[in-house]
Amino acid sequence: MQAILFVLGSRIIGTLLSNVLSCLPALHAYNVLGGLLLLQYALIDHGIRLPPEVYVPFMTSMIVGWFMLNTIPSILLGAPDESALFTVLPGQKYLMTGRGYEGTMMAGVGGLLGVFFLVFIVAPFAPRVLPLIREVLTPHIHWILWIIVTYMLMAEWPKGGTSGISGWPKFFDAWKSLGAGLATFLLSGVFGFILLYRSPVSIDVAFQNIMPAFVGLFAIPSCLLNIISGTEIPPQKTSPHLEIDGDIMWRSMAAGGLGGGIAAFFPVITGGIGGMLAGHATAQRDERVFLISQGVSKLVYYTGAFLMFFVPMLSVKRRGAAWMVQGIHVPQGYYDYYMVLAAIALSGAISFLMMSPLTHLTLYVIDKVNYRTASTVAFMIIIMLVFMVVSWSGLLIMVVGTAIGLIPVLFGSRRLNCLGVLLLPIACNMSGVGTKVATWLKLI
Repeated sequence: MQAILFVLGSRIIGTLLSNVLSCLPALHAYNVLGGLLLLQYALIDHGIRLPPEVYVPFMTSMIVGWFMLNTIPSILLGAPDESALFTVLPGQKYLMTGRGYEGTMMAGVGGLLGVFFLVFIVAPFAPRVLPLIREVLTPHIHWILWIIVTYMLMAEWPKGGTSGISGWPKFFDAWKSLGAGLATFLLSGVFGFILLYRSPVSIDVAFQNIMPAFVGLFAIPSCLLNIISGTEIPPQKTSPHLEIDGDIMWRSMAAGGLGGGIAAFFPVITGGIGGMLAGHATAQRDERVFLISQGVSKLVYYTGAFLMFFVPMLSVKRRGAAWMVQGIHVPQGYYDYYMVLAAIALSGAISFLMMSPLTHLTLYVIDKVNYRTASTVAFMIIIMLVFMVVSWSGLLIMVVGTAIGLIPVLFGSRRLNCLGVLLLPIACNMSGVGTKVATWLKLI
């Protein structure tokens, strides 16, 4: 009985800790998990090894709780990670019309639907179906990845050129956003090659190599824009009811589950890209479906990728939290699989119950503190966290990433193109030309 209470306690503590920390803008769960992993290694060096029944559910609860609730700073404080890019625009529309609470809670409903999707739809079939899918698709992943990259770039549509003087002025107006999108992808791709082959990050924190780049590409531009613009947030209203029904939730779960599943299964494909593909495939137009489905997609992506590490008979490339934990733990078949599923279910339920009070608290802070001041504080927190985790080299990477991340903000192109930092070098490596490109760039 004591052991059961100890395991249950680790899940609850992990969930509550992630719930509180997730409200800090631009802080990522993997940064905290990386620090906890270093602490675990330090304990092992001193002869103290925690049982997996403690740290595996704890890490699972941290992941679920984090990605259930980090929608709060993404929508209300404007400092998203890449998986929240699609929710920010409609979410901020809700915020600027005084309905920030409603938009945040819709994304929270999406997270709860994501938990339902993983535990009750994916989990019963995963041990039998996923190994077969992996066996079929593994030889073709390289060209599938290139098709996704091509589609992502081609989906960038001209935002200008619809009126005005015909000829070259109209041509340049149409290609302004397109050119910015292509430039963003190529520059971030070269940036990714540098981080892959000539990273200035110390080997001691190599597992956080990409963290300052993502902060610069996605979080810093949003904070700077809020600080410069001095946006005034209107008074927020809270409603006891959300304008959603069963049809909206099922459509959202289908679209978000598809997008998050694609992102979790395929290497390099992130939640943002998976959400874009699912949104185009299912052609959902309703803003409510959009917000909820992105909440589903984000949770399924991060939690599903971690869950796959424990699926029996499934061997996939480890990434994210699974890549961190594989150094200290080897999955023990169905025992660990069911333990992780139980942690996902419990953490998802607790996190959803915590979402309303934490959203109210954040709105209270926004109401009492000037939005520009809040964005400045968020900006300082981001810089401090990058320095604490990766030191001066991380700040240098963050500055370069910010310069690239500002291009789509200033020219109105899709910020998803910043993911070239991962897509281009890894797609080249999977095609066998990564070393040649790095040599051409004089990185080897």
